[in-house]
Amino acid sequence: MSRPERRLNLLTGDWVLVSPQRVSRPWQGAASEAAVPERVVHDPACYLCAGVMRAGGVRNPDYEGVYVFDNDYPALLPGQVEGGSDDPLLVREPEAGLCRVICYTPDHSLTMAGMSPGEIEPVVETWTAQFTELAARADIGAVTIFENRGEMMGASNPHPHGQIWAQQHVPNEQVREGDRQREWFAAHGETLLASYLRRELAAAERIICANETFVALVPFWAAWPFEALVLPRRSVTGLDELTSTERAGLADILSRLTRAYDRLFEVSFPYTMGFHQRPTDGGAHPHVTLHAHFYPPLLRSASVRKFMVGYEMLAMPQRDLTPEEAAARLRDLT
Repeated sequence: MSRPERRLNLLTGDWVLVSPQRVSRPWQGAASEAAVPERVVHDPACYLCAGVMRAGGVRNPDYEGVYVFDNDYPALLPGQVEGGSDDPLLVREPEAGLCRVICYTPDHSLTMAGMSPGEIEPVVETWTAQFTELAARADIGAVTIFENRGEMMGASNPHPHGQIWAQQHVPNEQVREGDRQREWFAAHGETLLASYLRRELAAAERIICANETFVALVPFWAAWPFEALVLPRRSVTGLDELTSTERAGLADILSRLTRAYDRLFEVSFPYTMGFHQRPTDGGAHPHVTLHAHFYPPLLRSASVRKFMVGYEMLAMPQRDLTPEEAAARLRDLT
């Protein structure tokens, strides 16, 4: 491919402009310095380390494995509140929910890329337990599990951790993806992502790594330079439907993918990662397939990032490096 083309994101219905002729254009824009973190196993100034007093006045226990707590400064608050607006031009309604923090390990120096599959597996087990607990609540309609890694992606603390936001209503991205998956399932009798994965496995050109239960690939419609999609080989609607073997397989894929990211530019790779699962309204949602998105911002090096500005904000996402080239570079590092 040498000329521009646009590709359809099957999950959202958005188009992405791919411009491979721009991949070698000169760059005189912003280039952030790549920080080299010191290896500090325990930082008494870190509010996520074991035994440390958090800013909210609560002291962490001397935890040894995965540690979960309610966020001291949550974006969502529990309890149903009446209110809203009938104004069709100024629409608002209350939103209830809760936010939790998941510390992956007491070792302050680690990232997911520095953790073995065996060390990541308890994190997957905790995600599963948290989703199961929250999905059973009548006041929760959706659970979003995610991680912001690195200062470039807005992480407020370098300690290895992620978050869970559980809320009353299904958020925008899950609604859009759910609608597209429902339409495909109704038309084809098979989940959209099962059909898509079969096509990707046959082509093999965008696969990053795979094992017997999970596959990591650069999606055909990727907008971010080294974006990745993690898919189960068996279509399930949530983490709670995975077998213990599949959860171990997910931990293995997460380890291999994040290590490949770090090797790409020899830096602790920043990204936003998160899982999309079925809504937790009590419905079956057989059209939904559990999957994880990785959105890393780095483009050319450890210091040059992709900016979604200008045309991207006003028109549609655009990329220079093709998804096929990105997948090949990551595949060589797994």
